[in-house]
Formats: sequence, structure tokens, C-alpha cells
Amino acid sequence: FTAALEVLHGQDGVDAGRTAAIGYCMGGAIALGMARQGADLDAVVSFHGALGTETPAAPGAVKGRLLVCTGADDDFVPAEQVEAFRAEMDAAGAKCEIVSYPGVVHAFTNPGATAKGEEFGLPLRYDAEADADSWARMKALFAEAL
Repeated sequence: FTAALEVLHGQDGVDAGRTAAIGYCMGGAIALGMARQGADLDAVVSFHGALGTETPAAPGAVKGRLLVCTGADDDFVPAEQVEAFRAEMDAAGAKCEIVSYPGVVHAFTNPGATAKGEEFGLPLRYDAEADADSWARMKALFAEAL
């Protein structure tokens, strides 16, 4: 992540003073992990990303604003994990919004998720409303934070 961020900041036309990260599933967990470590990010958005960690954010470590979009019925990111993350971010003093979509499960932003879930017997399902809402929220956050 750090190497990719350095490459990004070295590109012509990139304002290194205004940087955000987004991630889906494992990518969301990685982006949040970097925010926990104090990466110089103005905003981080996680879509159905894992929220647990062995290295919680220290008070004041999270520099940017966070948006976590998760399914309320996601077996991979259970309610206990969401609440533990909320408590961690509160203790760290982070600016964090958590949006939990009722009736929504893992991979809700992936139009192919329902078919893959059925094919492999996994609790995956696309949800067009949660997908559109989470994307709109991300764009609004970026308009404010960047």
C-alpha cells in the first residue's frame, strides 16, 4: 500500500495533498488498516470490508475521515465486528461514519456476486440499492474531504 501510494503521489497531475483510498472486501480491510496506522489519507472508504484487527488505532492516529459501508446481514462482517470497530474508532477519536444496510449480505456492490454465491454456496448477493447508495455516499465524502 505504501509503495503504491508513493507511486501515485509521483504521478503528474496528482495532488499529493489530497489523497483518498477505497477498497472492497480485503481491499477495504487494507485501506482501513493503513488509516489505523496513520497513513496520510484525507478519506478512506470500505465497501463490505473486514473490520477486525489485532492492531487497533491509537488515539489520534486516524488522520482522514472514514466511511464504512457494510451489510447488516453479512456473515463475513458480523454485527459484533461492526460494533467493536465503532468502539475502536470512538476511542481513537476518528471521524467515522458506518452505514449498515438491513437485509444486505457480503459483496453487495458486485453485480456478479449473486451468481457466484449460488455457484459456490456462499452468502454473497448483489444489492443494487445498497451499491448505489454506498457509491453516492463515497462521492459526497470525497466532495467534502478532498
